[in-house]
Amino acid sequence: MGSSALWLKENMNRSEHNLQRLTNSDAPADPVAPVIVIPPRNTTVVAGVSEATLECVANARPVEKLNLVWRRNGVEVASGVGSFGRRLTIINPTSADVGLYVCEASLLDSSVKLAEARAFLSIIESPYFTAEPRRKMMGEVEKSVDIPCQARGVPLPKLEWYKDAVPLSKLNNPRYKVISSMGLQVRKLQPNDAGIFQCFARNAAGEMQVHTYLDVTSLAPTFTAPPANITVTDGSAASFTCQVSGAPKPAITWKRDAQILASGSVQITRFTLLESGGLQVKPVVLQDTGTYTCYAANTEGAINASASLTVWSRTYISHPPTDRRVIKGTTAILECSATHDPRVAVRFVWKKDGEVVGQSKGGRITLQDGSLHITQTWSGDIGDYTCEVLSLAGNDSKSARLEVIELPHFPRNLQASLNATDSRSVDLSWMRPFDGNSPLLHYVVELSENNSPWRVYLPNVDPTLTTVVVTGLTPARTYQFRVCAVNQVGKGQYSTETNRLMLREEPPSAPPKNIVASGRTNQSIMVQWQPPPEPQLNGVLRGYVLRYRLAGLPGDYQQQNITSPEINYCLITELIIWTQYEIQVAAYTGAGLGVFSQPVIEYTLQGVPTAPPQGVEAVAVNSTTIKFTWNPPPQQFINGINQGYKLMAWPEHSPEDTTVVTITPDYHGTRHLGFVSGLKKFTWYLTSVLCFTTPGNGPRSTPKLVQTHEDIPGPVGHLSFTEILDTSLRVSWEEPVEKNGIITGYLLSWEAQGKNQSRVARTMPNSTLEYKVTGLTSLTTYTLEVAAMTGAGIGMVTSSTISSGVPPELPGPPSNLVISKISPRSATLKFRAGDDGKTSISKWIVEGQVGNTGEEDEWKVLYEKENDPEAQVLEVPNLTPFTHYRFRMRQVNIVGSSTASEPSRVIQTLQAPPDVAPGSVTVRTASETSVWLRWVPLPETEYNGNPESVGYRVRLWRADQQGDFSTRVVNDRLEREITLEGLEEWTEYLLQIQAFNSIGPGPWSEPVRGRTRESVPSGAPENVTAEAMSSTRILVTWGPVPEPEQNGNILGYKVLYKEKGSGAEPQVQLVKGNLTQSALLRNLRKYVQYEIQVLAFTRIGDGQLSSPPVLERTKDDVPGPPMRLVFPEVRLMEVRVVWQPPVDPNGIIMGYQVAYRLDSGDPNQFTTVEVGPDTKQFTASGLVPESAYIFRISAKTQQGWGTAAQAVVITTEIRERPQPPLRLSVPQDQVQSRQLRLIWLPGGDGSSPVRYFTLQIRQLPEGAWVTHSSTISHNSTSCIVERLKPYTSYKLRMMATNDIGDSKYSQETDAITTLQDVPDEAPVIQSVKPSTTTSVLVQWQPPKEESVNGVLVGYRLYYRELQYDSAPQESKKAINGSSARGDLTAKSTVKTVSNPSLTEFELTQLQKYKRYEIVMTAYNIIGESPASAPVEVFVGEAAPSVAPQNIQVNTISSTQLEVQWEPPPVETQNGIIQGYKIYYWEMDNQNETEKVKILFLPETSMRLKNLTSYTYYMVKLSAFNAAGDGPLSEPRRGRTLQAAPSAPSFISFSEVTSTTLNVSWGFPVSPNGVVEGYRVVYEPTAPIHGVSKVVTVDIQGSWQRWLKVRDLTKGVTYRFHVQAKTISYGPEAEANITAGPVQGSPGSPLETSVTKSGSTLTIHWKPGDKGAGHVTGYVIEARPSDEGLWDTFVRHLPPSSTSHTISLDRLRQGVSYQFRVLAVNEYGYGEPSVPSAAMSAQLENPFYEEWWFLIVLALCGLILLLVVIFGLILHGQNKKYKSCGTAVSTVEESVTLDNGGFTALELNSRPIHVKSSFLRKNGTRSPPRPNPAGLRYSDEDICNNYNGAVSTESTALTERPAEISESEATDSDCEEEQIKHSFVNHYMSDPSYFNSWKRQQKGLKQTLACAYEECASRDGEGYYQTVVTQHSVGGVYTPAGQPATGSRTPVTGFSSFV
Repeated sequence: MGSSALWLKENMNRSEHNLQRLTNSDAPADPVAPVIVIPPRNTTVVAGVSEATLECVANARPVEKLNLVWRRNGVEVASGVGSFGRRLTIINPTSADVGLYVCEASLLDSSVKLAEARAFLSIIESPYFTAEPRRKMMGEVEKSVDIPCQARGVPLPKLEWYKDAVPLSKLNNPRYKVISSMGLQVRKLQPNDAGIFQCFARNAAGEMQVHTYLDVTSLAPTFTAPPANITVTDGSAASFTCQVSGAPKPAITWKRDAQILASGSVQITRFTLLESGGLQVKPVVLQDTGTYTCYAANTEGAINASASLTVWSRTYISHPPTDRRVIKGTTAILECSATHDPRVAVRFVWKKDGEVVGQSKGGRITLQDGSLHITQTWSGDIGDYTCEVLSLAGNDSKSARLEVIELPHFPRNLQASLNATDSRSVDLSWMRPFDGNSPLLHYVVELSENNSPWRVYLPNVDPTLTTVVVTGLTPARTYQFRVCAVNQVGKGQYSTETNRLMLREEPPSAPPKNIVASGRTNQSIMVQWQPPPEPQLNGVLRGYVLRYRLAGLPGDYQQQNITSPEINYCLITELIIWTQYEIQVAAYTGAGLGVFSQPVIEYTLQGVPTAPPQGVEAVAVNSTTIKFTWNPPPQQFINGINQGYKLMAWPEHSPEDTTVVTITPDYHGTRHLGFVSGLKKFTWYLTSVLCFTTPGNGPRSTPKLVQTHEDIPGPVGHLSFTEILDTSLRVSWEEPVEKNGIITGYLLSWEAQGKNQSRVARTMPNSTLEYKVTGLTSLTTYTLEVAAMTGAGIGMVTSSTISSGVPPELPGPPSNLVISKISPRSATLKFRAGDDGKTSISKWIVEGQVGNTGEEDEWKVLYEKENDPEAQVLEVPNLTPFTHYRFRMRQVNIVGSSTASEPSRVIQTLQAPPDVAPGSVTVRTASETSVWLRWVPLPETEYNGNPESVGYRVRLWRADQQGDFSTRVVNDRLEREITLEGLEEWTEYLLQIQAFNSIGPGPWSEPVRGRTRESVPSGAPENVTAEAMSSTRILVTWGPVPEPEQNGNILGYKVLYKEKGSGAEPQVQLVKGNLTQSALLRNLRKYVQYEIQVLAFTRIGDGQLSSPPVLERTKDDVPGPPMRLVFPEVRLMEVRVVWQPPVDPNGIIMGYQVAYRLDSGDPNQFTTVEVGPDTKQFTASGLVPESAYIFRISAKTQQGWGTAAQAVVITTEIRERPQPPLRLSVPQDQVQSRQLRLIWLPGGDGSSPVRYFTLQIRQLPEGAWVTHSSTISHNSTSCIVERLKPYTSYKLRMMATNDIGDSKYSQETDAITTLQDVPDEAPVIQSVKPSTTTSVLVQWQPPKEESVNGVLVGYRLYYRELQYDSAPQESKKAINGSSARGDLTAKSTVKTVSNPSLTEFELTQLQKYKRYEIVMTAYNIIGESPASAPVEVFVGEAAPSVAPQNIQVNTISSTQLEVQWEPPPVETQNGIIQGYKIYYWEMDNQNETEKVKILFLPETSMRLKNLTSYTYYMVKLSAFNAAGDGPLSEPRRGRTLQAAPSAPSFISFSEVTSTTLNVSWGFPVSPNGVVEGYRVVYEPTAPIHGVSKVVTVDIQGSWQRWLKVRDLTKGVTYRFHVQAKTISYGPEAEANITAGPVQGSPGSPLETSVTKSGSTLTIHWKPGDKGAGHVTGYVIEARPSDEGLWDTFVRHLPPSSTSHTISLDRLRQGVSYQFRVLAVNEYGYGEPSVPSAAMSAQLENPFYEEWWFLIVLALCGLILLLVVIFGLILHGQNKKYKSCGTAVSTVEESVTLDNGGFTALELNSRPIHVKSSFLRKNGTRSPPRPNPAGLRYSDEDICNNYNGAVSTESTALTERPAEISESEATDSDCEEEQIKHSFVNHYMSDPSYFNSWKRQQKGLKQTLACAYEECASRDGEGYYQTVVTQHSVGGVYTPAGQPATGSRTPVTGFSSFV
């Protein structure tokens, strides 16, 4: 029995015992409520058991009435209940018995509470499967399989899976996925997934399991849905199906032709591989038409299927219909045409508002070629029309709207009448017309003025109106009106015209415009104008009135009446010379005179002087100079500004040959002095002096005759010889051209050359011009000299040599020109004189080429040397430093000049300092402390040295010689300007500039004067004193500002004063003029100490305040009344009064007096009490209750008692606060801009008199209340409110204060707006820039809005001409009050800018080369603001306003571009163009490559040099003049030509083995063009076996930048050179590499062997030494028997492999192979293993069993026999010839590779032997073997060396014969030893190359050729491309395709060897 049963039995026994005990007791019989002693328990049973039992034990009293009942789900259970109801037994429980059971205990016949207990009966079920897998399931590789397994039970069982008895949770395979709703899903099946899968279902009732065996299968691909042909429309998507089944899942690849379109690894735009394997082409284009093939492959096989794609052009509406609006009754054509594929038919359908439009029977609606034609349109045709095009290649539709409308009718009953109030207006009215079925848009009112054509006056009158007022008409004109209506169709008919109305005439309302006055002569001014604007004429123009008067004087106007309106000019005559006039013009009509124009100010022109200089004297100083002295003409006769004097001298009989010297006027002395030099010697001159002004010259002084002094004469002319005999000759000459006096005779002398003692002299009269010289010795050379004589002496000698008896002839040219002693400015020229022509050389001429020394360049005469016939050395002077020269010479004798000598070598003179200073030096004021210096830089020809060292040095000093020199350096040779900072204000400076280079400085320029701008004074007035004159006045005196600190003209002074210690702003008293230096300050407060300071001001602004402030106190006076009388304590008989000291104590308060009396008593009887100065209160007692008293309180100083303060008080105890003031108001007429008057009524005083009022104001809209005043008198009913802001809204309120306290605030006033006032702040001029040579552009910043004080109306610009640049001495003048800054605008011209939004304005018609001062004001309707700070500008210089024109950029070379242009238009140059700036940069790289070239000469072309090759450049130009740079032009583009590229960016090596490597290189950093290919050259760094072979490989195209080399020798270091090629090859990139393993690489694998099994070969090996790192893999190399080089066969084998199997299909049939293995680690390739034994790749039966073997054997024997015969023949001939080789030779191989194929020289593409024949040690070589083609040989070919190279394509070899020295020639056998290094092979890294052996051309014979003469060429198959290899010896290069002399072209497929 279980424990629960024992427990249940024990409790039942205990309950029965208790029940029996209770029954037998004598306890009371009161009932006891039932209690469940043992409740039933929740019970769970397994389905299928026989019974389930529930027990329930209860207790109650009396127990006999205890009743137990069982209920289930509220229903009583009757069956199965045991005795006493304690046990419930359920037989064969099922799910229907499950539920909640309740045991209910109650007492019968009793109302006591029931007891109950609950228990739940549940039944559980063992698991059972609802879905089970089959016992065996099949799945395909790479697919998913679902294994079903679902179970149920109670509770729900848990499923657990096992594979091969291992829980899946332990396998942790992500491909196994348990899905609760299905079972187990195995994804991407693999073979190892096969096995038994078990599914266990477990719950509390037990467990069950099912299993299945999963078998994984593989299937070859098959199509389940192959692709089908598709026809689609252009632009749509095409989808091919390609559904394939197979296991593993086949890989899908789509191709068109040979191109892969989509696969798992390839994805091309528009081609998408779908998940189903299909191909989607989206969007489709017409070119996609073709055949598409779907390839499916897996490990079990491969299949493919094809389908075609046909693409139709999409049908679309090419010309859609457009909205049409037609007039009613016309034809509407809605066009519609479509573009479609010709293979497709189209159909047009038209719809109107969605309904199909059919063609009408009558033909009103027709369809023509797709277009819809509707005739006789009416309103029923209005609607939206849609054209639809339907076709198999797509549909399209376009819509358009058709509207049928008509014009509106004309307005009717149009009436016109004059407006009653405006004489310039007319009233129009009309009736509304019909609108034409289209809403009226507006009316148009037209008028005809004075019968003129109709014009639109009101273009847009509201369509709802039928009346309008036409305003703005012109008086005195007739008008007619008409009106038309406008709708969407257009303008309707016009109404009937109105009657013509005439308006009254009025005087002109505007003055004439564009008034220009210009001085015509010195006594006349021409005034020109244009009529007033036509609208302002107001009538018929009858004429003009012009009035004028002297400017600035109060005289009356003089008038001239121009009675003709056609005349718009007037010449005012009889004016005063050089005088300023003020001129005005007005127009008049029949109604009267209009307004006068603004005055125009103009001068009459300067006149010419009317008197000559006085006291003129002229004296000859020497033979070429005359001295003049004179006095100026009287000042009143100069008639202008004296510009100077002109000294004139002219030969007496040649007045046209006048020499003029200009002398500047000397203002410091009356007697002037001047010289005229350079005159002719001994010549009579007439002399005169005149004075001149700007208009011209004054009268000359009376001419005076002066003769220059006599001088020695010049040389005689044309010395010649005639009648030359043995002992005599005749010499003749001409008079000197320059007599320089009176010729008194001639001196003739001669002597035998070199014999001075034989000299003979003869003097002849002046009339003798020839002489016969006799007594000569035959055949002797004589020197003859002739000179003229005057009274001043013997003139210059003319000499020549002559041989007696021998006539002279032309000399020969000099020779042997040698240059030495080259200096900056000279060079010594040594030469050998040519033949002298039998007479002496009279002159040597040196010619030269300067700068450019080409053959075609010009020769110039540089130097001539006379009278030195024996010269052999000449020093050529006056050369330009740092310049290239080439010289040649001529020699001259009496007959003439020789021909030119041969040119000398080219030299360059040395550097020297510059010769000249920069030109056009000008200086302008820049600021108060700086000046701006500008110059024209030196031209390059004046540098005299290296341009990089050229710069400029500027020095400046004060004109008054105070201070030191200051120097600034400018290192940029192209700089044109400098701003010199840190100068003193308003100071004149002298400036010079010089150029310098690395040798030294050049000369200084002439000094120029410049002045810094006027500024504010930097110092304060000195000696400021102040003295109190009274209690309200102080006299202030001061001295001037020290002159160095004035910084300008002092216009006046300002005295600033304020009370000491107050924070208020000081008051200012202005003192105009610089002569007054005192000021009396008035209206000061009494006995107050003031701080006083003084400053001076110029027109620029205020200077420094004097410091420290001067303190002065005003004198004392009687005080003012005490303040704030209040009575804080008031009783019936006593009051206490409190006060504050007076606001104006006016001295020291000595006491107070309190006086009081009854208000109703005697007004003169006061009770008086005096108190001390520190007492501020007093209590008066003994007063009469309820009475009014008057209190008076006064203060006392030394000057007496002051005014009393009075107040009334009532002796009462009933007091309260006052009422606020009432009815606050501000009369509008009392409102001003900064103040207003406030009026109010007093409120109740609360039985305590009001003492004062407090005023508060609030600024609208968001201001706070601010106390404005709290001292308003108690008896006031109005006050002036000051300190307000103009044009601002305020509200005001007040409160009253009595002795009790403050009242409430009064009611606020209405908002009050103050009036406008003049602006407080001026605009700020930001810049003034010259715009043209006569205009400037002013730009400004508006004043702050809050300072405008109203509505800003506009601006006024005042400008005036400044004089101080030309007359600085004015700064010393005294300035009176009228010259203050405030009056500056009165002297200025004004321009008004009436648009307040503008911030710039152009001032025009200014005078050139003048400095102007500009100030600005802002104005509103009240007035103008203060003037802005003045700004100065120099007018006359402006930068060009237009860029250069017609710019062209032409290509010159790979590094040069030529830029050509035209200057800006003349009218836009604004001065003389000094040069141009050329900005240029590489396109798309402006920031890093932009440069600028400056061309100072005004040329129009320039070459840009040192550019990057084959690069686009952008070029922009600007012109510049002295004022600055003009705008830049639009960029122009040009590109340089190609050039050789730079070297490749890098060279790297990979896969380096003992004999092969891969070399790769980078693209050139600077390609300089289109890279067409590369050249790779490599060679050993040292000869190998006495041979140094250079291999050259040319690669066509730029995409391939790698090469595989296969002919290296282990351990040899090779040097690789790589060049890129564009139009030519560029520089090389170079790198070295050593063939063979590197240190740390693996050792060679061991025990290499090859086994053959069926159709496969297996290579075996064992690992060797792994080296310094881990082996990462193995590489297998193979060497076929028909080639001599190893090459990679298999790579990337795993490091764990020790064998590899290959299919014989990869090898060529009938060829034997050797294999070797290399290990690879991170260091590189290791040593190769020992080669394996040769293994044949033959698949068929042994060849010796075939029938054809005997035939082949016979042919081979025949060939061998022929070879032996050839060898014997050649061996015999070899003895006849000598060897040509050397011990060490250099072999060059050149290979040209075309990128159309792979990198060439792949030996495996030709079955050619690669054995080379090298020279033996004795230098001999064996005779060649005959080749199979039966070659013929000649004797000359025996000594030729060859080296071969083979490519993957057909190879053509061109070889150059090598020479072998005679001493090394012996007989030798042909050396057949294979040399590895003699070949080069290049491979691309493509896997397809590994199969190249089996694709070898069949039938090519294996040959070995040592030497041959020529071969008949034969074409290779088309599959192979040609590679040309060139060989040469000794480094001689032979271009590709050009065989060297004696070279031969071998048969394709054969090689030649050294």
